[in-house]
Amino acid sequence: MAAAAEGPARRRRPERGEGAGRPPGSPHPPGRDPGAGAGAGAGLARRLLGFELRDLARWHRFVRLLHRPTDSAALGAFRGAFGLLMALDVPQERGLGHLDQRFLDGLEVCRFPLLPFLQPLPLDWMYLLYTVMFLGALGIMAGCCYRLSCVAFLGPYWYLLLLDKTSWNNHSYLYGLLAFQLALLGADRYGSLDGLLRPQKRNAHVPLWNYTLLRAQIFIVYFIAGLKKLDADWVGGYSMSSLARHWLFSPFRLVLSEEMTSLLVVHGGGLVLDLSAGFLLFFDATRPIALFFVTYFHCMNSQLFSIGMFPYTMLASSGLFCHPSWPRHLCARCPPWLRGVLPSTQPPRPSPDCHYGGRRARGGLRPRQHLAAAFTLLYVLEQLFLPYSHFITQGYNNWTNGLYGYSWDMMVHSRFHQHVKITYRDGLTGEVGYLKPGVFTQSRRWKDHADMLKQYSTCLSHLLPRYNVSQPQIYFDVWVSINDRFQQRLVDPRVDLVRAPWSPWSPTPWLLPLLLELSPWRERLQELESQLNGHTDAVFIADFPGLHLENFVSEDLGNTSLRVLRGEVLVELVEQHQNRSLREGEGMQLPAGQYHKVHTVSPEPSCYMYLYVNTTALALEKNLTRLQELRERVRNGTETEPLPPELRPILGEPPPAGTAADPVVTAFLRRQRRLEEQNRRREASLAQRLHRFLRKKFYLFRRSALMTCISLRNLALGRPPLQQLAQEVAFANWRGEEEEARPEGGGGGQGDPEL
Repeated sequence: MAAAAEGPARRRRPERGEGAGRPPGSPHPPGRDPGAGAGAGAGLARRLLGFELRDLARWHRFVRLLHRPTDSAALGAFRGAFGLLMALDVPQERGLGHLDQRFLDGLEVCRFPLLPFLQPLPLDWMYLLYTVMFLGALGIMAGCCYRLSCVAFLGPYWYLLLLDKTSWNNHSYLYGLLAFQLALLGADRYGSLDGLLRPQKRNAHVPLWNYTLLRAQIFIVYFIAGLKKLDADWVGGYSMSSLARHWLFSPFRLVLSEEMTSLLVVHGGGLVLDLSAGFLLFFDATRPIALFFVTYFHCMNSQLFSIGMFPYTMLASSGLFCHPSWPRHLCARCPPWLRGVLPSTQPPRPSPDCHYGGRRARGGLRPRQHLAAAFTLLYVLEQLFLPYSHFITQGYNNWTNGLYGYSWDMMVHSRFHQHVKITYRDGLTGEVGYLKPGVFTQSRRWKDHADMLKQYSTCLSHLLPRYNVSQPQIYFDVWVSINDRFQQRLVDPRVDLVRAPWSPWSPTPWLLPLLLELSPWRERLQELESQLNGHTDAVFIADFPGLHLENFVSEDLGNTSLRVLRGEVLVELVEQHQNRSLREGEGMQLPAGQYHKVHTVSPEPSCYMYLYVNTTALALEKNLTRLQELRERVRNGTETEPLPPELRPILGEPPPAGTAADPVVTAFLRRQRRLEEQNRRREASLAQRLHRFLRKKFYLFRRSALMTCISLRNLALGRPPLQQLAQEVAFANWRGEEEEARPEGGGGGQGDPEL
């Protein structure tokens, strides 16, 4: 994406060859006919694209185009913003604030590196690594020892990214790419400390390919994300079906239903914006429209999702598409007393890296410039190819292609896990046992990826012998729904994954296929759910022929039934030693507090649904409502009978001595505190919310700094006695006054039946 270079910041005579480097829409040098010698078509191309099409027809012209002198101001502004955002990212999403919880020495934990030989360093050395990365980000921001700072940030960043696949996502991958590009660019030529110390770099031009590389990367992020959203699930409105309920979409719900808001605004708007944003940002005429919509889009994303610095990084990248001299104009508008500490507003100076002269065929191009042009072209082609390279790394393909992170398929797939069961068998004794899902791990991402399941099973096979399990065999039964489909198995539960084959270059044989032929059922499932009353929930299951689901109905779910939607199943009541065959449309009541098995006996996959009522939660809700009404009657004086001693706490009074606490009253008081806290947060003023936000961030950064100082002291002077170390860690964990009470999750509400 070769965009034009900028023109002079003030009216002056252009240098030789500089006039060709103006951006689209900028005025041409006086007395020059933009279409001279090129025809009307060439003039139109120059006005729209900033260069003539013939500049792409020959290699030497292409190289000269990419080395046109361009103002470095916008590049320097992006460098400073990116460095600042990455410095803020290190204690937060990179995990410096809770590093000791992830990499504590001696911690028995299964990790998921991309390369098997990658292992974490000892804890104190990990803090040193994070310190180097943080200082590198600060160096990038300030333009101080710029190349060294880029390397200091890049090395630890990619090491940490490759160390843990469970932390992969698109924006973390993008940060690594942008940092790599900045390490190769002349982003320290404007507004940098290096420019103050090295006059030859200060306020100098950069070649156009510096902007081309970054613009192409941002364009690819938008456009490929839009192409991935052409997926039928996204177009049909199933990918983010619940997002329209968020308060940010309240203005749209004034004129549209929630369903239409999800379909037209969330999914349709996201698709159109991603497909068009890169193009709209490129052209002068449409750039103001693009800046408005991408700013609105990323500001919304910052409130909708926990994605760290990504929205702000994308906002900062929008400035790369504007006229490269916009920071100079902005600084020139500042008061005179402030300009002394701001970057220069003078026009940029010539740079030996740019190509200024030469109407000759070759124009004095150097080998280094040919190499830079070749690298730019190959890099862009590689970035266009990589999101579609999953036919090579087939072992990482699951129901979706590849590891989530480098495909730009952002938010296209949403998953809901109903049940995960891990079974182990002692290879010598045959003893069978079960493990808590996620044991020895610090993430939940392994449940969606066959390669991580293989790594997890291998890790468990090394850890379980310490707990008297010899030659363990590991079996996974993972049930997941993707984009509102049926819950179905991800992998074959009959396969021992410790000994199962897996290769990054071939399909995984024990991965079960996604039942795409059942996708049209989603509308029917939504219709069935809409017919349920407020106390009944449903779970929709699809299973493969020859497999069975073993399920336990909790005693809390006193009214649970099973109904077949498609195919034929055999329901085995384990404790009653009874079997019952069910066909499409038939159902039965299931006994609570007992196990049962549902065998799929039809030649095609079976589909069935559980209907259940959490009778315990329903009874508790009725009791809580009764206490709420009783308290209101007492307060308004309509209650004639005195309260029993055990109910006095609902009025805020302490219970009489010797009176046992009523569990229902305790649950009522807990819920009231939670509701009061929710109301207090909802009604908080903007200043109060800002104070709470800053307070939270302050203590996070405080803990990061103190724990880093403790570890660096340990490396330099050795570890102190454990008692002193514990006191230092306790001081780092101190959060000032007592934290505000947080709402408790769950609320004692209904839970899905345990599969």
